[in-house]
Amino acid sequence: MFAKPTPGYTTAAATGDTVVLLIGMRINRFWAVHHWGPVMMAMFRMLSELAKAPERGLRGRVMLTASPRTYYIVQYWESKEKLYAYAAAPDAFHHKAWGMVNRKVRGGKARQHVGLWHETYVVPEGSYESIYFDMPPFGLVAATGSLPLDRRGRRAADRFAFRSKGEGVPEAAAAEEKAR
Repeated sequence: MFAKPTPGYTTAAATGDTVVLLIGMRINRFWAVHHWGPVMMAMFRMLSELAKAPERGLRGRVMLTASPRTYYIVQYWESKEKLYAYAAAPDAFHHKAWGMVNRKVRGGKARQHVGLWHETYVVPEGSYESIYFDMPPFGLVAATGSLPLDRRGRRAADRFAFRSKGEGVPEAAAAEEKAR
């Protein structure tokens, strides 16, 4: 039930670009459970649907809370194309849920009881790095797997310099090693 920590220092095994989607909801009126409850359940239903279909491109996710009112999910996707394809797929629950939201808005039935938001970032390789110490898989590591830190470099600059097309030690670490 509880994930065991991976001992020592590790880093994410991510390669290539990483697509990060932050998506969430804010409860504007606590008493309006009949408005925000279905939204929260729809979030869980979409995550369940994606977990059963890894070919859709969701690598991993973590649900977080920013306050008693605001809940969000950090999602890691294989590509923005797969994210767009899921969002627009007629057979996906997202398409149905978003259609219901749009019909409520057009019909004047949106009562501002729940807010929705998302932000999407395409992070090119070389523009992200990670470090974990005595942590169970979390965040990017849970989405892509973990590596011993030394495989990508002890310093953040080394991990930023890593390119998946090359093998072995990152260029910055190799240059530093030669200088010694």
